[in-house]
Amino acid sequence: MSKIQDKFLELKYKNQKALIAYVVAGYPNESGTLSAVRGLVKGGADIIELGLPFSDPLADGPVIQNASHLALKKGINFRKFISLIKKIKKKTDVPLVLMTYSNLLFKAGFDKFIKITKDAGIDGFILPDMPVDEAKDYLTAARKYHADTIFLISPNTEKERMKRIANSSTGFLYIVSHYGVTGQQQEIQQQVRDVILNTKKIVRKKIPVGIGFGISNPIQIRNFIRWGADAVIIGSAFLRLIDGLPADKIEKQIMSFTKSLKNATKAV
Repeated sequence: MSKIQDKFLELKYKNQKALIAYVVAGYPNESGTLSAVRGLVKGGADIIELGLPFSDPLADGPVIQNASHLALKKGINFRKFISLIKKIKKKTDVPLVLMTYSNLLFKAGFDKFIKITKDAGIDGFILPDMPVDEAKDYLTAARKYHADTIFLISPNTEKERMKRIANSSTGFLYIVSHYGVTGQQQEIQQQVRDVILNTKKIVRKKIPVGIGFGISNPIQIRNFIRWGADAVIIGSAFLRLIDGLPADKIEKQIMSFTKSLKNATKAV
């Protein structure tokens, strides 16, 4: 059983759901990333996603795109990313997920890339542009090194395709929500509720279901949990908080915000 799977089992016994927090490696700089991660850990984040910046992050929203662009300008690269992971792992055993784009793995070689990052301390991978139909080499390498493969689905993913994606996913299945987009709020909530309920029926407790995109406050978290989500994933809200903060305030502010979010995962 992986560290991510262990974490969900631990939370089940505690009657809690998972708070998964995302930050961009190298943003606002290396020391700022380390401060943010310390704040996340102290605030109670259950799993931490680290984004490895890519030059053309088409699947990311403007906040994450901007953070990735600035991190690249500051000089983040694969070598520095690995060094950052090792520093984080010296301080915490919280499961770490790497979110990046499949082109980086393809260029390096799936086997080589996954081995290096797994050895450094990464427990699972999210590749938003990796179609499950083309994932054979990726899945083979990930299974070889006992790394979780976390695939994404959206509200318009067809049932049969959702089954295939769920069968290729380990760790958890990631629902990309459209919570907060334009439209009538009641209609949006109904759509999100339906996709969580439908996904849970399809996966039949074989894998935890997490939901992300546009989540930023405890009220949203409680709603998602009430509708059946096993985890909530929050990224842009953390990056917006970091933006403009003095270096010596990042850890404390992130810790405080994380605590407020984590408390909402206990209201089940």
